[in-house]
Amino acid sequence: MISVKKKNKFDKFFEHRSFLIMQYTNGDISKREFLEHNFNYFQNENATPYLKIDSYEKGMYNYQYYNGMAKFYRMLAKDVRHTKKHARYYNYYLNLSNKYYHYKDETALTLLRLQNFENVSCYYIKCDSSRLNHQLYEIVLNDKKEAIFHSKAPWLLNILRTENVFYEGIQHSLIEEYINERY
Repeated sequence: MISVKKKNKFDKFFEHRSFLIMQYTNGDISKREFLEHNFNYFQNENATPYLKIDSYEKGMYNYQYYNGMAKFYRMLAKDVRHTKKHARYYNYYLNLSNKYYHYKDETALTLLRLQNFENVSCYYIKCDSSRLNHQLYEIVLNDKKEAIFHSKAPWLLNILRTENVFYEGIQHSLIEEYINERY
């Protein structure tokens, strides 16, 4: 008899995440569709983030959850910004987005601490948007698959510098096309 291993929550999550990345990389979906699929995945799973992050898997799950929520609500804010009927929702969605971005950055820090700030590359990335140049930086966990994070948080940047893992030069993002595509 052949035993079949049942997929756990993390197996499903990482498989779905890699599938979305592959679809985006192949040009099958746009960045907006990527974000919508990511948001829908967490909604369909009735997902909630972990309160305690004590593993890489939990950290990645939380990071992707918060990042997905932040980008989705930022997208909604942009959609309603110039409509009179829904203009009052702009600030609501924007505030939700900012809250989730902060949680995402806190989760990135937790993942870095789990790594003891080892096997990490951090640097500013070259962006098409002049507003993001010298603001947006990339954090890569070099020994993990598809573990690429982005932030603009000055407080997190200070910690990266204190830990001597931040390279002060500007580099191309490992996912440059994704970073520079508008949604």
